[in-house]
Amino acid sequence: MIPLSIFNATRWRGTATFKLCLLAVLAIAALLAWSGGGAPASLLHRPNAPTSNSIDNATTASTNWSGYATYQAAGPFTDAKGAWTQPAATCPDRRAAYASFWVGLDGYNSNTVEQIGTDSDCAGKGRPVYYAWYEMYPNPPVSVPVTVHPGDQMYAEVSASGSTYTLTLTNLTTGATFTTQQTLAGAANSSAEWVAEAPSGCRGFRCTVLPLANFGTVNFSGSYTTASGHTGSISDSNWANDRIIMVTNGGTIKALPSALSPDGTAFSDTWNHQ
Repeated sequence: MIPLSIFNATRWRGTATFKLCLLAVLAIAALLAWSGGGAPASLLHRPNAPTSNSIDNATTASTNWSGYATYQAAGPFTDAKGAWTQPAATCPDRRAAYASFWVGLDGYNSNTVEQIGTDSDCAGKGRPVYYAWYEMYPNPPVSVPVTVHPGDQMYAEVSASGSTYTLTLTNLTTGATFTTQQTLAGAANSSAEWVAEAPSGCRGFRCTVLPLANFGTVNFSGSYTTASGHTGSISDSNWANDRIIMVTNGGTIKALPSALSPDGTAFSDTWNHQ
């Protein structure tokens, strides 16, 4: 957890000045708030950070995402759904590392992300932790009360109706499920995604991509999206899709998604580098 500075009120001579500073502290605290086990208070799942220009049905590179995105539909994307097998995190040393797996709308070529998913993290001292969350970025993530273990079959769906989003996460192995409705004004609904992510750690407004935990291989399946009333797989001809490879700033591959299955609904994603 990142501690916030403790302000000594006796050092402030003006009541108005003190109130302004107190409000600033509370705003930062709200930005960093997070109740999920094993995650730092400042962890955020941010939009795609591309290192190359997007080309229809192409392979692109990103410093924080690995997986697939659909975009350039005739109308807005209103639903994304998919499943994955929760991978085990390998934590060989005392360093913290993080790996997030989610389904969502937006973020590939826009500034918001409406997403729900899980993590396989290394919390330090060689200790793996697993948990679920949703996030309406740029708002901070919120803990989801669904227990997650390696090998569990997870299912997620995000649907949009105007500025209202319904986010659902189900552990198909245990039967536990969670649904929430959230409002986010101004979202573009311009893409849908199935992603393994290296989340970011933030101090105030400065964010850095965190080390990617060794998750081995994660398998996504049942991947469908809806735009303009039409539902199809990632490779459906009603929209474009990109395969996204996660790389370091120097170009080393961090996570590598496979080609899509013949029906366009499944792929695997393999860790390569922290």
